[in-house]
Amino acid sequence: MTDFAGKTIWLVGASHGLGRAVARKLDRAGARLILSARSEDALEELASELTQARAVPLDVTDAESVAEAARRAGPVDALLYNAGAYEPMRTQDWDADAVLGMSDVNFTGALRVLGQIVPAFVKAGRGDITLVGSLAGYRGLPASIGYGASKAALISLAETMRLDLRDSGVTVRVVNPGFIKTRLTDKNSFKMPQLMEPEEAAGHVVSAMRSRRFRTDFPRPFSYAIRAFELLPDWLVYRGK
Repeated sequence: MTDFAGKTIWLVGASHGLGRAVARKLDRAGARLILSARSEDALEELASELTQARAVPLDVTDAESVAEAARRAGPVDALLYNAGAYEPMRTQDWDADAVLGMSDVNFTGALRVLGQIVPAFVKAGRGDITLVGSLAGYRGLPASIGYGASKAALISLAETMRLDLRDSGVTVRVVNPGFIKTRLTDKNSFKMPQLMEPEEAAGHVVSAMRSRRFRTDFPRPFSYAIRAFELLPDWLVYRGK
């Protein structure tokens, strides 16, 4: 989508952090925005700052809530799925509720929203879908139970959709950020390489949305290191384990 002016974009996960920063950039580019997340107050506050935006709260873990939000949103030109949940957790500290909660927001929630959007896009022969994954989805990492697996599933979903929808008029892409300074990464106690401010990360997301390129990984060179780690043989990664 090279030109956002006059286009209606449904931004799911808009209330804080990266989503909020992306909304501001898309608004400045002339897009009409449907802002969704669970926090209605935060959405209304953001919508009041923007030129053409309205808040449509939803809970991506609730199918009825998603269906109602899609009805209220009406026809859209593009979807950005940015809803995310994160709790740092080692396998030894397994918390089933937290793991399922992350999976339900990061992956299954995307399925619920896409189920409301994809059929209409396919029927119309046009539409634009951006899924926000994570560099953590490329290979299993320590203390990433729930989060890494759900983001890996989202990346796989995007890859399948891109293949299936080739030549359909529907564009599918995945954006995989590294560490972004938000209330989620504030939970981490370790040093995060190339930690980005939301505004910087939003620039990468919006640039990706302007192109038909399928995959955007950032920041460099951290993303290169993660992809290189993905290519290492198992015997080297898991030796002594």
